[in-house]
Parts: sequence; structure tokens; C-alpha cells
Amino acid sequence: MPFAYYENLDPEQQRIYRMSDGVKSLRVRAPGALSPLVDAVRETLASGARAPLERASRALTDALCERLDVATVRVQVLEVRPSSEEGELHGLYTWEAGRLPRLQVWMRTAKQARVVAFRTYLRTLLHELCHHLDFQLLELPHSFHTEGFFERESSLFHQLVPKPVPRGPKRARG
Repeated sequence: MPFAYYENLDPEQQRIYRMSDGVKSLRVRAPGALSPLVDAVRETLASGARAPLERASRALTDALCERLDVATVRVQVLEVRPSSEEGELHGLYTWEAGRLPRLQVWMRTAKQARVVAFRTYLRTLLHELCHHLDFQLLELPHSFHTEGFFERESSLFHQLVPKPVPRGPKRARG
């Protein structure tokens, strides 16, 4: 079921929307090998240091782009999220002709300037990367927020941060 704004799109945009919605996941080659890069993002985010977080985020997105066979994107980590009456801006993807695409993410909340939670930060980073992948990997002329888009974001997240394997019940030793 398309999101409400689908009805406001012209027929060509609706076709692109449906194409985007049809792609539910992206498969990363050997995602487990990226664990040290994910851990570096987690650790540098927790430290609250912007420049190291930007380097760690760039290393992770570069590795993901390499494993997905697409051109890289410039990553910029900024401090406090901009906000308005509508809410806070978590991330932004921009691509201007003749320039390297840019992915921006903010590491601190707008109201209290607290470092955001790791899962929130990583999901935002991957969300913005998915816009890049829509253009570079899927070769879509527009990057719409579709159910498929959000599922692709989740598929990347779960490959990078797999759910822990539940352990069986503990057995009494006799």
C-alpha cells in the first residue's frame, strides 16, 4: 500500500515509486567482516568526539559502498541537529551535478545536545546511504520514502547489527 503522497506524484514518479517499493533488501558481501567498523562507530559516538566519529562513519560507508559496488559518498558528521516546529533533522543526502554526493548526519539532539543513541545514529547513517544507493545501485532517478526503502534500510542495519542468538535454557550440572 503506497504512502499517502503517492497520489500527488505524476505517472512517471509513481512508476519510480513502485520500482523502489519492489526492492525490499540489499545484500552486503560478508557483512560480519564489517563488525570492527560498526564497533568503531559505536565507540566513537559514545566518546562524543565529532571528528573521530566522522572518520569511523566514513570508513563504514566506504566499506559498504565497496561491497555493494557503488561509488563512495562524502560523509559529514555535524554536532547539534537543526530543529523547527516540525521536528529535528537527523540526516540529509544531497547530490549536485559535478560534485561528490554528500551524506550529512547529526550526532546530538536539538533540545539538550545529548549524543544520540547508537542504533538511532546508525539507522540515520544507513537511511541517508540508502538514498545514495537508490541513485547509484538501483539507478532510480528519484529516491522516494517507500515501504521498500525503509525495508532496505532495515536489511542493512540487521546485517551490520545482527540480533543475538538466544541461548538455550541453562542446564543444571550434576
